Amino acid sequence: MTLLRLILSSLRRYRLAVAAVVVFQIIGVIASLYLPTLNADIIDDGVAQGDIDAIWRLGSFMLLVAFGNILAVIAANYFAARSAMGAGRDMRAEVFERVQGFTTQRMHEFGAPSLITRSTNDVQQVQMLIFFGMNFLVQAPITGIGGIVLALRVEPGLAWLIAVMVPIMLVAVGILVALASPLFRKMQSRIDVINRVLREQITGIRVLRAFTREDLERERYEDINAELTDLNRKVGLLMIIIQPLIMFMLNVSSVLVLWFAAPRVDSGEMEVGSITAFIAYLIQILIAVMMASFMTMMIPRAMVSAERIREVLDVDDSGRDARATIAEIPGPTRLDLRGVSFTYPGAERPVLHGIDLSARAGQTVAIIGGTGSGKSTLLNLVPRLLDATEGEVLLGGVPVEELHPQLLARSTGLVPQKPYLFSGTIASNLRFGNPEATDEELWHALTIAQGRDFVAAMPDGLDSAIAQGGTNVSGGQRQRLCIARALVAKPEIYLFDDSFSALDLTTDAKLRAALAPETRDALVLIVAQRVSTVVTADLILVLDHGEVVASGTHEELLESSETYLEIIRSQGAEEEVA
Repeated sequence: MTLLRLILSSLRRYRLAVAAVVVFQIIGVIASLYLPTLNADIIDDGVAQGDIDAIWRLGSFMLLVAFGNILAVIAANYFAARSAMGAGRDMRAEVFERVQGFTTQRMHEFGAPSLITRSTNDVQQVQMLIFFGMNFLVQAPITGIGGIVLALRVEPGLAWLIAVMVPIMLVAVGILVALASPLFRKMQSRIDVINRVLREQITGIRVLRAFTREDLERERYEDINAELTDLNRKVGLLMIIIQPLIMFMLNVSSVLVLWFAAPRVDSGEMEVGSITAFIAYLIQILIAVMMASFMTMMIPRAMVSAERIREVLDVDDSGRDARATIAEIPGPTRLDLRGVSFTYPGAERPVLHGIDLSARAGQTVAIIGGTGSGKSTLLNLVPRLLDATEGEVLLGGVPVEELHPQLLARSTGLVPQKPYLFSGTIASNLRFGNPEATDEELWHALTIAQGRDFVAAMPDGLDSAIAQGGTNVSGGQRQRLCIARALVAKPEIYLFDDSFSALDLTTDAKLRAALAPETRDALVLIVAQRVSTVVTADLILVLDHGEVVASGTHEELLESSETYLEIIRSQGAEEEVA
């Protein structure tokens, strides 16, 4: 029922095209069923009687019917293709839209490779089933039933051939389908795996080359590729058997008809035209069975794909935004965290526990701590990339769950820990948060982010091309472009998630000095590893194992926090060695 519901919901917009397919298919089937009768009349009334006029008259009419059949089939295929492609487009759009609303946890549950496969390969499988199904599901039953009726009318004495051959073919094809069905699910899961491995290898190509693991990764990919190839080969072998099996059945049926009909022709009980008509109808019946068999081979794989698509579409994260109706922050910009805790799904213990924070516009709050202390997780709670499992995150005195997503996006500017740029130009990336920004505003943001010089040195300046992920610029350049992108948006809250780690100390100092007047009226949250990045902050939170173990200014923490002093000592030692 999942497959049927998905197809019906996808075809809802294409009722007229579906109706056209049905009409033209019926016309085409009627014409094809009428052709053997005309052929028999030409043989019996024209050729056998030596009547040239009858041959020309009936032959011309037969050509006209055949031409009409061709036109009907072409029209049916056109409307079927239009409906199937449109349904596929709508399914991809719906999957994409649903994925866009996924929470971070939900994205991790499915995984990027699986979501890519579901929105491409899986949709294509259902799309193909719709196309062939709209043709065969109309054509096959009418052809099969009509062929049986007309064959029995031509020669009832050979009805037993139909009663024997059709069940034999159905049983043979059913066995093949039963063997192929479990392989289709394995194929789709293997496609997920091969996408994941390929994505890992492309994304981590520098690491592979640095550790000279190209050969090992090549072997890993070849093993997975070989496994997918073996599955495809097994399915292909089963499908290859179908065509020769059907051709064998058709030829055996024709031989049997001639064998048992010959004595009746000799005795004058049956005419030659009737034999040709019966054979033609028997072939049409078996072709109808072949169509049904072909569909039964496609349905199992499409059912697996439809189930995978439905898993994405059935995810309902709308309840997450059910309260998000406030379109304007009622009070001044103020961020409050009250007893906030967060636990990742499946984790044994919370990564954050009992976090309290109060900050207002004009303040700079820094978060520092050891690796795995929960710094980035805490920052991600503000723009609702993650939702607190306990406690409240308030913006302007309102829980962030009640703020409209667009308002929250406009109010916060996040520079992620892993800077990411999209394929396009420098200008198109910088205008992500403000599509109406002028070139002057872009250059101003680049100047503050210490990126003006390297952008101006590029041949096309702001129109210089950026590859997917920003792989054609260095890590430090990518980081500065992401900082400039946040500055162009001019949010009320800036969130810097270890955004200065790829910068040298001199560039870091220049950037922070230029940043201070630009963000004077905004609230700035900085996650940092280096103490030098946070010394000027109005408030520093020291995290350890998900808890705030100390808070205050740099000077206050020097006197009161041993954890903060340990961080300073470790970094001071590193700087002395350098």
